[in-house]
Amino acid sequence: MADDEEESEALLVCMYSCVHFLLNSYKRKKRVDHEAKSAEEAEGSPAVVRNSSKKYVTLVRRGLQRRNRILLANAQKRRKVALWKHLRSSEWWDNVLCDFSDSQWQRNFRMSRETFEYLCAKVKPAIERKDTALRLCVPLQKRVGMALWKLATSSDYRTVGHLFGVGVTTVCRCLHEFCQAVNQIVLPEVLRTPKPEELADMAGIFEERWGVAQCVGAIDSSHVPIIAPKEFHHDYFNSKDWHSIVLQAVVDGRGRFWDISVGCPGSARAAGVLRQSNLWALANSGALFPGRTRRICGEDVGYYITGDSAYPLQNWLMKPFEDTGKLSARQKRFNAKIGHARSVAVNAFCRLKGRWKCLTKRNDCNVDVIKAMVLTCCVLHNLCEKRGETFTEDWDGQELQQPVDPPHRDGDEGSGVRNALAQYFSCEQ
Repeated sequence: MADDEEESEALLVCMYSCVHFLLNSYKRKKRVDHEAKSAEEAEGSPAVVRNSSKKYVTLVRRGLQRRNRILLANAQKRRKVALWKHLRSSEWWDNVLCDFSDSQWQRNFRMSRETFEYLCAKVKPAIERKDTALRLCVPLQKRVGMALWKLATSSDYRTVGHLFGVGVTTVCRCLHEFCQAVNQIVLPEVLRTPKPEELADMAGIFEERWGVAQCVGAIDSSHVPIIAPKEFHHDYFNSKDWHSIVLQAVVDGRGRFWDISVGCPGSARAAGVLRQSNLWALANSGALFPGRTRRICGEDVGYYITGDSAYPLQNWLMKPFEDTGKLSARQKRFNAKIGHARSVAVNAFCRLKGRWKCLTKRNDCNVDVIKAMVLTCCVLHNLCEKRGETFTEDWDGQELQQPVDPPHRDGDEGSGVRNALAQYFSCEQ
């Protein structure tokens, strides 16, 4: 308001100066003309007329110079540009947040301040903006904070906007830019298919912790709730009568994801999701596990991952024997071993959904945005696990009941490897 009054006052001064100058010029001209006419009538001398004209020109020039100085002085006054935005309060972000304890920060943003600043530095080249003549930009830390809050709480855009003192459109744009930056910059560093030289170390972790030889991962899937899309919404209706997309992930022995597939509609079963993924194509081409094999009970056993009964049995994917009530002791022991190895994937999914509630609640985003959000959550999970971030058990909350797929009917593929492993596990008793 003070800036507007100052601007109005400057304009009034300028207008008054111009009017005053014009009136004075008019009076001077009349006076000079009158003097020139009187002198001409008295003396008839043209020299007097010329002198009077020069005097008039000099007066006009001085008046113009004075006016220009006034206009220049007013133009050089620094005045704040009126911003075309609705005023909102950012009191919480500016004042309340700075008083958060470490535990409060961890609880609200799902990571420590150190990891938060590390993440800001990583995405800075992609999402940082500069102030313009029309408006001030949203600071980098605030952009990251809004995105993490949305992912961690699944609050709607309007609620996040009120909390951070920005508009709904700003929250939406910041979330999209953050997810895109994380998936392009951070993902290649923390979530990737293991290299051949890394497989031996991964297999060593599973064998040391769960006694499962040649295993390098556990596969599992989870349904992420969505609002029914306008097109093909029946495809997204799962067996538990709610709309979802499927997240499939492979987890290593440390609880970190190394392969992600997200986006299949909720009506798809686990085996179908697997067959549509890049993991299936790599495995069947021999490019997934090109490492060495190990001779186990007369069978050459390569690296493999474990899954539940909904997945197809393959040489590179082991699953439990189907329990028909007639399992042998060897088969039961194999199932127990495989179940222990699979627990790492179950626990990883629990921590993933505990940190990022957007994976357990329906949110107000379209399907394409949710896919990017899910992938970002997996990347952030790996980042937190890699940096040793703590996970609090009370983050676990209620979620919609997950669909359970029936057992997949298998052929002979992979049965030789499974029988050899079952015999090997029974010999360890």
